[in-house]
Amino acid sequence: MVNTTLQVLDSPFSIHRLAAGAAVPERVTACSFHWIARTDEETSIVCPSSVAVSGARTEPGWACIKVMGPVDFAVTGLLAGLARVLADAGISIFALSTFDTDYLLVPSSRIDEAVTLLRRAGYGF
Repeated sequence: MVNTTLQVLDSPFSIHRLAAGAAVPERVTACSFHWIARTDEETSIVCPSSVAVSGARTEPGWACIKVMGPVDFAVTGLLAGLARVLADAGISIFALSTFDTDYLLVPSSRIDEAVTLLRRAGYGF
């Protein structure tokens, strides 16, 4: 395992689904942390729970774990390793990747357990 440090971000997050091609509210893009993915089937948004997204199917109650990057593209298995630790405990994830790093959203109700398990597996916080 690559020496990996993780950080739990402060804000609670929500995951939203809008129709394909739907307009993304400006209040989402004004957030310092937001993630948007568009496909021909949907528009997905992750942002702080304090930001309402009208007309979306919303899944509230997520905490976010950040892999402190940047992570070199040559690194393999990092996200898979994190996901395996959590999957083995039955903790679902919603994974996000950017050019520099990865983020794992886990149910807020299980964030303390997730941190404990990841620490036991050798990941630093």
